[in-house]
Amino acid sequence: MPTEWLRKHRKDQFHRLAVERGYRSRAAFKLQQISRQYHFLRRGDAVLDLGAAPGAWLQVAHQTVGNVGYMLGVDKNPIEKLPFQNVKTIVADVTDQDVLSKILSAGPRKYDVVISDLAQNLSGVWEVDHARQIELARCALRVACEVLKPSGSFLVKVFQGSELNEFRAQLRTHFRVMRVVKPPASRSESAELYFLGLGFLA
Repeated sequence: MPTEWLRKHRKDQFHRLAVERGYRSRAAFKLQQISRQYHFLRRGDAVLDLGAAPGAWLQVAHQTVGNVGYMLGVDKNPIEKLPFQNVKTIVADVTDQDVLSKILSAGPRKYDVVISDLAQNLSGVWEVDHARQIELARCALRVACEVLKPSGSFLVKVFQGSELNEFRAQLRTHFRVMRVVKPPASRSESAELYFLGLGFLA
């Protein structure tokens, strides 16, 4: 790995905090910060986590949902089992046609919250990376529209670029309120943003 990347990684306060607090990645703090600001995760919620590996968002969500809720993590890579009885994970690719049937057969038919930190490996060609990220976000939205309860919430990662406004307009047709969020734990040089849809219009 490049020396500069290692130096920044070691200095990253959120990486250090994740290690200290037992989170599986620094991404835990992104969800934690957004949740504290908008309070869309509640005790007892059923939560679907798309792109859940390595499991940091499941850890954070469980702190709010508690043992009375339910969480399903979905990723094309296996997720090491978490020590919670009400957290289940499955191996599935959100871009596959049969992903919805796999999700529905693994847990409840309806969820209070769908969260998505889906991301692909970056190619280095920004237009390509942006387009791929928006397509992942669209896949996540398609799933969310099928499984969300009325008035449910949807959080999804996007990259800034030419297709962003079109996707934001699409999201607005499905939710009463739409917010654009850049949590402090998101690196300042990163082009990632999070769209938060509140009040799903079933």
